Amino acid sequence: QVQLVESGGGLVQAGASLRLTCTASGRTFSSSAMAWLRQAPGKDREIVAAINWNGDFIYYADSVKGRLTISRDNAKGTVYLQMNSLKPEDTAVYYCAADSHYMSHYKMNEYEYDYWGQGTQVTVSS
Repeated sequence: QVQLVESGGGLVQAGASLRLTCTASGRTFSSSAMAWLRQAPGKDREIVAAINWNGDFIYYADSVKGRLTISRDNAKGTVYLQMNSLKPEDTAVYYCAADSHYMSHYKMNEYEYDYWGQGTQVTVSS
């Protein structure tokens, strides 16, 4: 059974940092594009960061540029989201998603990701 599991969420104050980790089991995604998405209460889910299979191409939503950094360690089968200078508007459930294709570029449409984690809550207080 293929699973993506997110960890590292929590409750922090504005200005703090968190690092989210996405770990895969059941298959390797070291040759697949991956992304972090988030959904805040009452809002649509959005892609905040995405990375192609080898890390050469990275996308960030404008709202997180300069504060969030996506990276991957293909040897460990993990993807990270380093979140600095957190703001209350970053409060959301954060999801890890993976493409099933080999040597894939990241997708800009969330529905093109084939595997999803259950999400981890990030709450930023003011």
